[in-house]
Amino acid sequence: MARNKYPEETVKLILDVATRLFTEKGYDATSLQDIINDTKLSKGAIYHHFASKEEILEAIFNRIGEENTTALAKIRDDNTLNGIEKLRSIFKAALFNSNQSLMLTVTPCLLDNPRFLAMQLRQLYQIVAPKFIKPILQQGIDDKTIQVQNPGELAEAIMVLSNIWLNPLVSMTDEIGMRNRCITFNTLLQGMGIDLLLDDEMINGYISYCKKN
Repeated sequence: MARNKYPEETVKLILDVATRLFTEKGYDATSLQDIINDTKLSKGAIYHHFASKEEILEAIFNRIGEENTTALAKIRDDNTLNGIEKLRSIFKAALFNSNQSLMLTVTPCLLDNPRFLAMQLRQLYQIVAPKFIKPILQQGIDDKTIQVQNPGELAEAIMVLSNIWLNPLVSMTDEIGMRNRCITFNTLLQGMGIDLLLDDEMINGYISYCKKN
């Protein structure tokens, strides 16, 4: 493939192959040379687009984020759902979509890779909390299905707890520990005015991801 003539196709090939290799072998066990070999591109063609394996994973992370944003926007903008229904639906969609399983497979332990942890936090603070969770909380306040104060700050807190504390890539725990975290998460939110965000299906989903890792 001529990278200069078809740069978008070249990038897609690199990301597709890297995603498959990270899934099959794990991020740490996959070398940049593995990606070069499987794409059948020259080393120069790879380095024209990505300076390192870390940059390739960052691009995969960003591509998944864009796909997730599109899916979550449909729930946020669904006029048939009230505030609490949207909040539960957006959590369920984020937990059970194929990209979540992919992220848990290809992403290395975030505590050992602060660059990727910072990427996740940046996305939470700059995109997910203000553009999705905050407006849903505000709708819930308006339609009286959610009784909270400071929706912007609460949106950030919810995202940090759910994506850091409940994330097995950040802090591993066993099945009992994950269940207890989920129950505690529900209790904390209930005290703030959000009733039973995580149902049994979602709690079991978190536990299943804990088992995989």
